[in-house]
Amino acid sequence: MAQSIRKNYLSADAIGMASSSLCLIHCIITPFIFIAQACSMSCCASSPLWWKAIDFIFLIISFVAIHFASKISSHTWVKIALYSAFSALTFLTINHHSTFIKLPLQLNYASAFLLFFLHLYNKRYCKCCEDSCEFDRKKSYAAKLTR
Repeated sequence: MAQSIRKNYLSADAIGMASSSLCLIHCIITPFIFIAQACSMSCCASSPLWWKAIDFIFLIISFVAIHFASKISSHTWVKIALYSAFSALTFLTINHHSTFIKLPLQLNYASAFLLFFLHLYNKRYCKCCEDSCEFDRKKSYAAKLTR
């Protein structure tokens, strides 16, 4: 049981890091793609609906990854930070599409990067092994050596 939980935990953080990274790349590349498109064709100034939908697909994947990663995280502050960063990214993404408040797009980038960093931190330092949680890196490293 603990072995399968640990595998789910590791894959949840890996999925979260991948989703955050791809979201960040998607956000950064979008303006360049549509500038190139606008220069080559002067028909459409906005992005197509399917491209905007990718933002929300990343949010769904991120939520699932955060849900499973937080279940097994050993630090409460990391769980809170993951959900807070996700909430910020969700609000900023919805705001980007609806423009309730004029906010710089860099906030979206920062929240996606923060999610990536938190998943990385959670994967490296906040894992629970077997029945006991390991809180520092030295114990974790020593436990790996004795297996």
